[in-house]
Amino acid sequence: MTTTTGFGTLWLAPRLSKLYDRYPDLKIDLMLEERVLDLPMREADVAIRMKEPSQADLIRKRLMNIRMRLYATEEYMASHGPLDVMEDISNHRLICQNPNAPQVSAGAVLVHNLLACEVSSTLTVNNYFGALQAVIANVGVGVLPDYLTEDFPQLIRVLPDVESAEVPVFLAYPEELRQSKRVAAFRDFVQEELFAHRKKMREGTAGATE
Repeated sequence: MTTTTGFGTLWLAPRLSKLYDRYPDLKIDLMLEERVLDLPMREADVAIRMKEPSQADLIRKRLMNIRMRLYATEEYMASHGPLDVMEDISNHRLICQNPNAPQVSAGAVLVHNLLACEVSSTLTVNNYFGALQAVIANVGVGVLPDYLTEDFPQLIRVLPDVESAEVPVFLAYPEELRQSKRVAAFRDFVQEELFAHRKKMREGTAGATE
């Protein structure tokens, strides 16, 4: 199974214990990289991708949409200046992926726009796992995917009007694996976990507006 380093380390891997509880003898080879592996050539059986697969001979399921947003910790924000408008980012350390590094285009566009505000100090990391660790350690304000907020409640969103365009998340696998019980087990598990994730996100949003 393949997906990006960020989604695989921060969302998928921490939930796999539930899948192993159902299928204790299941064997999973989790390949985390930004390179898109060739499913028809069986470089992997299943992929979770941050864009719709282009190959015609793949079964694909749209799982959710994500956005890249700005997050920091309360401790960091309490000890640094205000961040009320986008231009204020120039007074903060920005933690992000290098806009030229492999990543979803929507995230790169957001980073370009932020860097145009003449940010004085930056930390660029080549995956969201590293960026998250720096944000949690109060290094600065990070550009991170919104699916992190459920598992890392110490993150607070800053500049709520600033975000990337929507990024579709797809699960895909070759047509020839349509009847595979292993693939079906993994597909159903991911869909159930994402349904629960979306429900918690909605409940959290509703609670914040009450």
